[in-house]
Amino acid sequence: MRFTTLSVLAITLLTTACATKNFVRRENSTMEERMAQKMTEMEGQIEETQTEIERVEDRTEQNEQQVVELSKTSQEALDRAIAAGKLAEGKFLYEAVLTDDKVRFGFDRAELSDEAKAALDSFAAEVKSNNQDVYIEIQGHTDSVGPDAYNHTLGLERAEAVRTYLSQGQGFALHRMSVISYGESEPVVANDNRENRSQNRRVLLVVLK
Repeated sequence: MRFTTLSVLAITLLTTACATKNFVRRENSTMEERMAQKMTEMEGQIEETQTEIERVEDRTEQNEQQVVELSKTSQEALDRAIAAGKLAEGKFLYEAVLTDDKVRFGFDRAELSDEAKAALDSFAAEVKSNNQDVYIEIQGHTDSVGPDAYNHTLGLERAEAVRTYLSQGQGFALHRMSVISYGESEPVVANDNRENRSQNRRVLLVVLK
């Protein structure tokens, strides 16, 4: 009787142990599967994050390149103002481009049209709304029609017309503005047709601090 009882107890313990081992194996297998699935999900998230970072870096690089391309003469204006001691902080704030579509100068003339004055009024209002002491370089640009020297003079006359209007019409201090002419030397597009030439006939106002 004792032998039978011991045998039954041994079988029971053995069965329980086997069941426990099988349960543990199943649990371990399930945990491994869950961990593998979690790792796969994390790897996917990491790849998505890396892809998004690369996209942001690409966009940033493109934007920086555009700034470099569009602000060449603005950087030169900043360098000139710093060298002349005109700035308190030595900062570039922004630039405003008045193309021939807005500033309609007559042929071979530097007088401002009503459209030009309206555009300059809007520019002046924006500058005043920021309530900062700023320094403005006014750049005259022309197309390539005519001799270099003539275009340089014409660009200067148009830039000077803008400065005079901002001073007399908007109360900007003359010592806080300067003029320069690039003539035809800094086109934004090729001077190969009428539309492109109209884009190159422009006045650029560079606002510095």
